[in-house]
Amino acid sequence: MQPISIDTCEICGEGMAGLARLDEIHTCAACREARPRFQKACAYGSYDGELRQLIHLLKYEQVTPAGNLLGEMLAVAIEKLEIPHPVLMVPVPLHSSKRLQRRFNQAELIARAALKRPVMPGVELATNLLMRQRAAVSQVGLTRPQRAENIRGAFRVEHPEQISGRSILLIDDVLTTGTTASECARVLRKSGAEKVWVATVARTLKNTGMNAVAEPDFEIARSHHRNKK
Repeated sequence: MQPISIDTCEICGEGMAGLARLDEIHTCAACREARPRFQKACAYGSYDGELRQLIHLLKYEQVTPAGNLLGEMLAVAIEKLEIPHPVLMVPVPLHSSKRLQRRFNQAELIARAALKRPVMPGVELATNLLMRQRAAVSQVGLTRPQRAENIRGAFRVEHPEQISGRSILLIDDVLTTGTTASECARVLRKSGAEKVWVATVARTLKNTGMNAVAEPDFEIARSHHRNKK
């Protein structure tokens, strides 16, 4: 068993998750001919159980030491992507009001923890290139088209000359529908990035009719991680 692999839906650019090999493509049946916005994504495990609790400790209870363990998990997902180096690691940014409230960006904190792992050579952290220029309404309860409209225009790239022709590794704590990651990838590629990959600690999985995904076992992924130490 491997950590969850996520490929993009080829019309909406959103992530499709499963327990298949990373080199297998998973797309919506109605969206196979459109171009993806990010190359591929990988999550360490499913957003439930102990992993969900650990993420909540960091985000909502400000237990920042939890970020170290989450960073180790993120490093496993990044390694599975097998991205050609060098690559710029770009955390999904928070709006300034949200960052002031939380006092940190959880994506950045987890990214910094992952960089301490020896499997991260050739990865450079860049926290000042992708900015969130407006706060969006909560995505909870919105349909996929509503999510895309809600998030569109929320991000901008500073210093596009620094990403021109570069490979980008986008980092976040949780991937839900992939709408935010897709919008970030769109903005980055529009500003000159050659390719964008996505790595997250967790992925929200739901049954979606013909696109229902297998129930993941992130404990197995975690065991694989421990064996790598």
